[in-house]
Amino acid sequence: MSFALIQKVNDEQKKQQVVDVRSGDTVRVHQKIKEGNKMRIQIFEGVVIRTDNKGQHTSRITVRKIASGVGVEKSFMLHSPLVEKVEIVRRSKVRRNFLSYLRGRSGKSARLTAVQFDREAVNSVKNDHAEEDEKAMKEQKAEEAAAKQAEKDAEQAKLDAQAAEVEARHASAEK
Repeated sequence: MSFALIQKVNDEQKKQQVVDVRSGDTVRVHQKIKEGNKMRIQIFEGVVIRTDNKGQHTSRITVRKIASGVGVEKSFMLHSPLVEKVEIVRRSKVRRNFLSYLRGRSGKSARLTAVQFDREAVNSVKNDHAEEDEKAMKEQKAEEAAAKQAEKDAEQAKLDAQAAEVEARHASAEK
């Protein structure tokens, strides 16, 4: 009874579809970042050095990139609501699941051999919820921009009125 309940909750939290990410893929992960009361999308691009729990709701990938000469690794839960989408940029030929040997390498020795693949077919995962969130965020940004523009226009109108008033005073003083 309890296992079935746990399974039901886990299945509800899973996304309908996720991209088939493998070790050695170069991916671009779009992640939601909350700063204060604003939400934005940050992109983290690097090589997948590890995949865990592929068929489960706890499936995770570890992505490694070199930033300013320093290796940076970040783990992403694929079914997390904060992970907007995962886009495969390049696929490489590897013979392991865990590419820990890349940590000790840099430059040309850290290169992986690329493999031809159909990029559009692999990245064609439809996530309606993510698209709705992205659309809502764009609408919110558009509303904020419109509000700022209206505020600027009101300020400019106020300045124009003051300038006209000053010109009228100068014109009356000269006469």
